[in-house]
Amino acid sequence: MNDELDNRDERLDLMIEQIKELFFEFGIKNLNMDDISHKLGISKKTLYRFVKSKEDLLTRMFEYDQKKWIESMSLLGSQQDNAIDKLFKVSLMVYEEMKRFNPMILFELRKYYEPLYNEFNNQRMAIISQSMALNLKRGIVEELYRQDLNNEAIVAIYMSYLVEIHNNAEVCKMANVTFDELFRVMFENHIRAISTPQGVDYFEQKKKEIIESLKNSN
Repeated sequence: MNDELDNRDERLDLMIEQIKELFFEFGIKNLNMDDISHKLGISKKTLYRFVKSKEDLLTRMFEYDQKKWIESMSLLGSQQDNAIDKLFKVSLMVYEEMKRFNPMILFELRKYYEPLYNEFNNQRMAIISQSMALNLKRGIVEELYRQDLNNEAIVAIYMSYLVEIHNNAEVCKMANVTFDELFRVMFENHIRAISTPQGVDYFEQKKKEIIESLKNSN
């Protein structure tokens, strides 16, 4: 029985990965359950064996994403990096995820599935905030971050930067800069603001590597 449930969950996870790509390409509102089953190459009856409705499908998709986020955060936490390296990796992960969501998808989620979107978005932000709060404490212990920081305020400000960076399309266009350049400057300004001289020196050593990481993420 457990093997059967595991196989069902694995199949649903694979379907969710495909459905996410469909949503990114066509939008959420434009696809009904008939469209989704057709593009997956399965019958609608088979699709309804896994989910009850489109809202249930979105719930499962959010749950799947949440599970993947927790796994990714755990993996980053187990790596032997210092606080600055970890902060960059977490920030880049958040940035890349946000970059995938075009404004239309976010608009549709907020307009048609607002309670569902808010619930899981708040959970996601809580996970990221907790990770960044722990990062600040670690950086202070490592003497890379200053000891006089207001940790709660720093986390709140930096989180707002990460979330809002993709709402600045017009700013990027007027300034003739890319989102990646905006992210790099944002991260550098943040590190310089919270770091000790030792932390700034370390960042300078890693700056070229950070720029290369951004290039490779595209």
